[in-house]
Amino acid sequence: MNKTTKEELLEKAYRPGQDAMRLHPFYRGKIQVASKVAIRDLNDFSIWYTPGVAEPCKAIHKDKELVYSYTNKWNAVAVVSDGTRVLGLGDIGPEAALPVMEGKALIFKYLGGVDAYPICLDTKDPEKIIETVKLIKPSFGGINLEDISNPKCFYILDRLREEMDIPVWHDDQQGTATIEVAGAINALKFVGKKLSETKVAMVGSGAANMAISRLLVSAGIRKKNIIMVDSKGILSPNRKDLEAAKGENPYKWDMCVNANGEQKDGCIRDAADGADILIAASRPGPGTIRPEDIKPMATDSIVFATANPIPEIWPWEAKEAGALIVATGRSDFPNQINNSLGFPGIFRGTLDVQARTITDGMCIAAANAIAGMAEEKGLSENYIVPTMDEWEVFPREAAAVGLQAIKEGVAKKRLSKEEMLEHASEMIKKARDETQLMMKKGFIPPPI
Repeated sequence: MNKTTKEELLEKAYRPGQDAMRLHPFYRGKIQVASKVAIRDLNDFSIWYTPGVAEPCKAIHKDKELVYSYTNKWNAVAVVSDGTRVLGLGDIGPEAALPVMEGKALIFKYLGGVDAYPICLDTKDPEKIIETVKLIKPSFGGINLEDISNPKCFYILDRLREEMDIPVWHDDQQGTATIEVAGAINALKFVGKKLSETKVAMVGSGAANMAISRLLVSAGIRKKNIIMVDSKGILSPNRKDLEAAKGENPYKWDMCVNANGEQKDGCIRDAADGADILIAASRPGPGTIRPEDIKPMATDSIVFATANPIPEIWPWEAKEAGALIVATGRSDFPNQINNSLGFPGIFRGTLDVQARTITDGMCIAAANAIAGMAEEKGLSENYIVPTMDEWEVFPREAAAVGLQAIKEGVAKKRLSKEEMLEHASEMIKKARDETQLMMKKGFIPPPI
């Protein structure tokens, strides 16, 4: 690749950040509250508010389940963060996390038809976070935890899933893992390698990669064939620092003793030596992963460099080093492996059957739906998962997730696949059409 082309690619890669700094203050936020009921005249407020509203209030008091029929709880999700692990920026605080959570809510609505609300908490205390989420539960049909630091994110998720009767998930764990697994299934299928024989190198030992490793195993990859690397090297039983701290982070210690069957030690390059696929969810690059780390990988190697806002290695560098398939978390490069492809459809299906939780089985069902749609369209080096433009993937995910929830006995409502596909398609199309109509009518002004 010549120098001019690389300069053009770099300019393109940094352009979204430049546009964001111009357009965020222009719009002063990305979401708003809009009415969904008819207001023929001000007399209608006697229906939607006092005195008429007292009747549904009394009905819900007698039967709390009616809240799903009489309010928007059935379609409402709280996007909760403490701002301690925002993108690749680290602990930047709840105020600085708000643009991300608003963006998350925007994607929830546009791609899933889900009404999501950013809730940024001014505490880092896991017990206070747990207590707060439990206190706001009456208003929401689901909770999306976001950008909470490791390892407390595992503890918070486990506690809330155990103690709440509405679905709680951590998108940095389950959402990211779902898309990575979908991409891995198709990438390995394209190069003709079996999941059970695949060797995996994982760069980063945070919430994302821990969940990805768990779902990869559920999908068919052997745990002994996974080698994980943190900032100090390969996770192995020889790491005395991890053995001493295993009570603080048992998840990392588990990867030391139950993964890495070859008991390798060393750095990223040592972990990647002979690996079929390298999955990175670590410190943003460029330069976190170097071309020399990619060169010793197996033939037809696959690299997922998913850090945001900048991948651990530029795609063209990974290709030049020998990778056949390269994916990132960005929409401006081929093969976007980003949780935005998952959480809108997954929550759509979860809410539609009023599932009490989101299981790994539901995530695998979503991953297979994503992979299946891309395979139908024809896999290539630059197309292993659908793009977000292919909005039909989201109803398919929703139906797959809903069916799996019913199968596992965690759903309150039983719907057919056809009913779920139709309802999800209707909700998503309506959300997209509303945005386009507001733009056409000038209620959403064109970008400057």
